[in-house]
Amino acid sequence: MRALFPGSFDPVTQGHQDVLRGAALLFDADKTGRFPIAERLDRLRAAATDLSNVTVDAHTGGLLVDYCRRVGIDVVVRGVRGVPDLDYEMPMARMNHELAGVETFFIAADPALAHISSTLVTAMSQQQRVPER
Repeated sequence: MRALFPGSFDPVTQGHQDVLRGAALLFDADKTGRFPIAERLDRLRAAATDLSNVTVDAHTGGLLVDYCRRVGIDVVVRGVRGVPDLDYEMPMARMNHELAGVETFFIAADPALAHISSTLVTAMSQQQRVPER
């Protein structure tokens, strides 16, 4: 069974890596980003170099389920940090199943990493670059 872990990974966080590693143990496994897609792909490949059953690819445009059909994906992997993430992800999971029979596998974030998000990492890095007055 093949699985997919979609996301913007802008930037890749330890939480993303945690979900990726958890999913790799279980499966043969449209945003404007801060980093170019090629750089994000390179960073993900570097984060997964020791995971022989992980392939890093990009999908831009169209429905996720269309990509899943095209490359033979059965399961989408999503990391959730808490109830708000699950509330956001559930309608999409149901629709992916209705449209293409694609299942969604949720992996709970490590509690030590659950407070980390790409948005917060980006905000913190931008704040550190602002010169003091």
